[in-house]
Amino acid sequence: MVSSNRKVKVAALSIASNTILIILKVVAGLLSGSVSIVSEAIHSGMDLVASIIAFLSVRISSKPADEKHPYGHGKIENISGLAEGLLIFVAAFLIIKESILKILHPAKIAETGIAIIVMIVSAVVNILVSRTLFKVAKEEDSLALEADALHLKTDVYTSFGVALGLILIKFTGISILDPIVATIVACLIIKEAWHLSQNAFNPLIDSRLSDDEEAKIKEIMKMYKGEILDFHELKTRKSGHIRYIDFHITIKSSLTAKDIHELIKRIEKSLEEKIKNIHVTIHIDHD
Repeated sequence: MVSSNRKVKVAALSIASNTILIILKVVAGLLSGSVSIVSEAIHSGMDLVASIIAFLSVRISSKPADEKHPYGHGKIENISGLAEGLLIFVAAFLIIKESILKILHPAKIAETGIAIIVMIVSAVVNILVSRTLFKVAKEEDSLALEADALHLKTDVYTSFGVALGLILIKFTGISILDPIVATIVACLIIKEAWHLSQNAFNPLIDSRLSDDEEAKIKEIMKMYKGEILDFHELKTRKSGHIRYIDFHITIKSSLTAKDIHELIKRIEKSLEEKIKNIHVTIHIDHD
């Protein structure tokens, strides 16, 4: 429960920071007429929706297994991550559309000073919040929080990029730099969306664990080479933060039920010491 409350609190922090930054960017965008500022406000708007989705998903995913959901509610975080990825694609499309219109119909940037300050403040705030989200996401193995952190991390780069574009406009007077910077922002967002969507989608179709994690399992099982005759049919998957590990071992027929029980307990303990948040199923085959 403490772990769940911690995830919910940092998700709420993301909602609060995004709400404040949207207000600042909209005001700066209206005052300056900058499409890159407007594009950042759109991006932050998508981030706010994503933060709300993350907030709801970490609350639901923390619910224990029940009769209807015997494997728990962990995959809600993957659905959340996929939804966030799709939202970023939408944001990128809107930004590119607005940039093209601005290139075809250029307009002079009215006020760059306040816009530059807002972008720098936005970047600093997002650095602090995204670091907090990443820290908790890694410690709690939360895909929803990691997805939210990636949103904000991209905001850091795009905010600095927009600020740089506005500084160049201030000193050169070349207004077309504004939609060009906005388009670059959109390309960075598309890259983030693809990465997020891929990471969220794979567990939904029960893709196996990473090569490193499966290598750890095989390495641990080598420790029991003298006690088991064979280790085979390894199957792995992940649901939320829980890793499901399923495999067969062949043992001597002479082992008693007590011996087998103790052997399984030792194997499970060895796996739990090396790989966190696991659910192990071991099938016994006799020689």
